[in-house]
Amino acid sequence: MTADWTGALTRARDNAPFLCRGLDRLPALEALLGEGRIEEALAWARAAGNSAPDVPTALRREKLALAIALAIGDLAGALPLLQVTRELSDFADRALDAAIADAIRARVPDAEPAGFLALALGKHGAQELNYSSDIDPILLYDPALLPRRSRDEPGEAAQRVARTLMQTMSHVDAEGYVFRVDLRLRPAAEVSPLAIPVEGALTHYESSALAWERAAFIRARACAGDVAAGEAFLAAIRPFVWRKSLDFGAIAEIGRLTQRIRASHAGAARPGPGFDLKKGRGGIREVEFYSQTHQLIHGGRNPALRLRGTRASLDALAGAGLIDPLDAHVLGESYDRLRAIEHRLQMVADQQTHALPADPAALDAVARLDGLPDGAALVAELAGITEAVGSRYDCLIAQHGAEPGSGVTVPAAEGAALEAELAGLGFADPAALTARIAGWQSGKLRALRSDAARTAFEAIRQPLMGGLAAAPEPERALLRWEQLLAGLPSAVNLFRLLEARPALIDLLVRILSLAPPLADALARRADLLDPLIDASAFDLPGTVEDLAAQLALGEEEDDYEGRLDRVRRTVGEQRFLLGVQLIEGVRDPLEIGAALSRVAEAALAVLAKAAEAEFARVHGHVPGSRLLAMGYGRLGGGVLTHASDLDLVFLFSGGTDGESDGARPIGTTLYFNRLAQRVTGALSVPTAEGALYEVDTRLRPSGAQGPLAVSLDSFARYQRESAWTWEHMALARARLLLGTPEDRAALDEIVQGVLTMPRDPEKLREDVLAMRAEMARHKPAKGPLDVKLARGGLVDVEFITHYLQLREGRGLAPHLPTALARLVEAGLLPEAIRPGHARLARFLIAARLLAPDGALPPPAARAVLAKACQCDDWDELVEALAQARRTVTATWADVFGTPMESDR
Repeated sequence: MTADWTGALTRARDNAPFLCRGLDRLPALEALLGEGRIEEALAWARAAGNSAPDVPTALRREKLALAIALAIGDLAGALPLLQVTRELSDFADRALDAAIADAIRARVPDAEPAGFLALALGKHGAQELNYSSDIDPILLYDPALLPRRSRDEPGEAAQRVARTLMQTMSHVDAEGYVFRVDLRLRPAAEVSPLAIPVEGALTHYESSALAWERAAFIRARACAGDVAAGEAFLAAIRPFVWRKSLDFGAIAEIGRLTQRIRASHAGAARPGPGFDLKKGRGGIREVEFYSQTHQLIHGGRNPALRLRGTRASLDALAGAGLIDPLDAHVLGESYDRLRAIEHRLQMVADQQTHALPADPAALDAVARLDGLPDGAALVAELAGITEAVGSRYDCLIAQHGAEPGSGVTVPAAEGAALEAELAGLGFADPAALTARIAGWQSGKLRALRSDAARTAFEAIRQPLMGGLAAAPEPERALLRWEQLLAGLPSAVNLFRLLEARPALIDLLVRILSLAPPLADALARRADLLDPLIDASAFDLPGTVEDLAAQLALGEEEDDYEGRLDRVRRTVGEQRFLLGVQLIEGVRDPLEIGAALSRVAEAALAVLAKAAEAEFARVHGHVPGSRLLAMGYGRLGGGVLTHASDLDLVFLFSGGTDGESDGARPIGTTLYFNRLAQRVTGALSVPTAEGALYEVDTRLRPSGAQGPLAVSLDSFARYQRESAWTWEHMALARARLLLGTPEDRAALDEIVQGVLTMPRDPEKLREDVLAMRAEMARHKPAKGPLDVKLARGGLVDVEFITHYLQLREGRGLAPHLPTALARLVEAGLLPEAIRPGHARLARFLIAARLLAPDGALPPPAARAVLAKACQCDDWDELVEALAQARRTVTATWADVFGTPMESDR
């Protein structure tokens, strides 16, 4: 189509006061446009601010000239929509970059801008800015790199930069303005400052971000300032945007958000005066949400779908076979036309509006600006477009945003036969269960919506119901089976596995009946059953080194996100298999606890290496120094339960005066504190594959108020000069998990020296008794089965052991059974405490799976607990635990010379 430059200029002057005023102010530009010299006109516009006295004026002049050139080129048909939006977005990038640099230099004139960055979100991030758009950046800063005056705190300096930037961009004067800036998309916008430290933003997106924030970051882009740092930040949070598991909860939330937008939209429901092209049914936002919803579902597993542009995303989804190509074409064409009309609305007065004018004359003017005869023609065109979009989006909401209908009728003959079958299996209320099964297949459960899923389920229904009927706790197993189905996006593979391996049904129902944590894990990942078809599933895992090698398999093919996900998958499988071994009674719970610790140590080794490599891409390494990690508590003692946190303390070797050797060098202490944060995040932050471990770092020097990582020398000095008695008790179970043999030797020397320091025995005794009394007040036992906190339980064994270790300087071993054996050998403890401790420890490890709420478990779980603790039945186990506690209580009285306080 030939460009109509004369017609474009005429329509602009007749129908758009803003364009008319701009053409009057810029006659040289109008002359270029009148001659159709669009590329020269754009170059002229980009240079319009070159002679300005300051950055704000330069940007305002460029913005006006660019707005006029793009509008006339658009109206003439010479510039396609994507070129217009790309030019506007590129200018927004340039403007933000210039405003950041100018704001930094306003405070520190000779500074080289660094340590401050802007992330573009929304249409700016997608490089699809509309004609009179706000921009919605997120402003981040690095406290270590941001230039500032010597008396300025980093946070204060960052806020000054942000406020100056906002003034530059948004202030309106005789030259106009640059962009309206909206910072409300930043984390916790209602309470957070305008600019947020990078680490604080990482913490938010790794732990607290909402579903809409994930959707917003589909189009996020580092656009200005320290772009490399911005790209590194986006890479760091990529696992929390693009999840490899199908997160339908987030998808449903997006659907509910759109429903709320529709419900709260006060404008016209259908195209006509006042209709909102953006928020109305079938409008711009619904096309964008349609694309983003499918991207959220599938983009985690298919990187080719991780595109920012709406039209490109629709085409990619169609190309991948995920949406109908016709739908993609209709939505794409509709989107382009809606955006073009939106531009016409905004060209009239340079206002950020999306609504058709309520005044008929004004509506006619918008239509004529677009080249249509009148407003009626525009409304008629929009009616067809919005119906095409709205009907497709209605289907998407029905699929993901609302519960489908629950009523699927079962033919009477089939229902009667199923009810008879269930009655024969012994179910108490076969009629009610028949209705429940019909409900599963009604479409209410996502896992059973497809024909393939229902067919696969029918193939296993009879043996499955037989297995559930024979389960140790049939109703409990049935309820958890329903929860499992409700949590799975797809269950076809699970059904086919059970059909191929019928023996797994019995094991599955035992898991569902006996072990809530394992049932919950299956609800997240049904493929955890897959390894159970192999006899090796009942082997204990090997050494830490063997496990680390297994976790690292294929890491050279993965990016950082892939490594985090792979470790979470493999660790989840190992923990699940160990849980199955425990409930099946094929392993001593103490062996299971030791294996769980080895798995955690291997995960720490692999993830610390991955986090350090990722961190070093930007900051390099600190020559002669290494990050060290000490395990405390159960991890230090080498015996975990399925519910254990990881108690870690981070140190670093070498001095504190150096700095890293990377592209962005930072001082040693800051380097290792930030690296320790990354390692902690690698271990604890949920990714597409779920969570891994809770990490507790409060045992570090000075507790939660102290730095996350300190030098080895600082640690030694703190332990010798400032640590409390309880910290030395904790140190008795600490060991190095991350570091070289030389680091281990150096740390062992420090720990040995601290633990054998001369002490006042009476002062030590008073401290220990006071601490135990304080713990009893603040953390009382949850019930008679709480063998950890109840008096005479595991905590008391630990207090006795650590008291004697510190008083005598003997029995120094982080592994508690080894320490007890040495103290018994030294004549400081009775032999009976060792089997008593072992019995209590076995029960704790098993109960974390079989009675995780601390309540009396059902009869079947009691039998498994008894077997795990080497007793014939529950009554024998109860008596054995009571005897163990009596032994501990008596030992306490002998060691401390005073009776143990009873439970309150």
